[in-house]
Amino acid sequence: MNKSSHTDKKYGSADVLNLSEWGRPVARVVAKYLEKKPITVIQVTNIHFFLSLFSAWLIYENYLLTGCFLLVIKGVIDAVDGELARIRERPSHVGRYWDTIADTIGLIAVMWAFGTGLDWKIGLTSIMIISILLQYSLFNHFSIRIRMLGSGDLTSRIDERVRPVAQPWENQTTVNFLHALYVVLFSWQDSLISKLSGKGSNELRFELFVSSSLGYGMQSIVIFLLALTQSLSYLPHLILGVNSFLAVLVLVRSRLA
Repeated sequence: MNKSSHTDKKYGSADVLNLSEWGRPVARVVAKYLEKKPITVIQVTNIHFFLSLFSAWLIYENYLLTGCFLLVIKGVIDAVDGELARIRERPSHVGRYWDTIADTIGLIAVMWAFGTGLDWKIGLTSIMIISILLQYSLFNHFSIRIRMLGSGDLTSRIDERVRPVAQPWENQTTVNFLHALYVVLFSWQDSLISKLSGKGSNELRFELFVSSSLGYGMQSIVIFLLALTQSLSYLPHLILGVNSFLAVLVLVRSRLA
């Protein structure tokens, strides 16, 4: 195993500024505490998955501030599983695919809850979900590319259509199932973003910095602030307006390089 790929920092030697990973220092502390504890990486993923569903229920029941605050906590826990896998030197295809699937289910539940509480039409809710998924994919695309440049964590790939071989500590059947599910649900996003993006700027720092504002960690903070100021009615303006502008800015910059 190339130890630097999994035990060093996530981006290896690359010097990056990732706005969406503001909670990673806390996640490292928690992961270090859990290193020798009898809890698996998948169990950590399940915790933030069920926390997303609970947040969605709270939002649906109109406990908006509490539900949005828990989304912030979820964002921190979401970073723990990856840190724990790196500390234990146990990269996982199962964890990679299930984490994305769990996040998507949670996102759909939360957006549906917002749509119900804020009286969005089903078309608007659907567009919001698709937009957020594409924005996450954009961030993930440049995150993976810069990890490759810095020889960081290489568990994730830009193109996941080729089925990976399970790690010795994984079950190949489980990897096959989750990989097939991932390809059906998300390969279209990866392919679309890859086609739209260009070579990129020097060391991709601009693309990662701007697109990191579209990641779950940063977006959960913004949504909580909207709830705190009773401004959640502006959530569609954020997702479809501001975030879409930032996504286009990143793509244009990457193609002009």
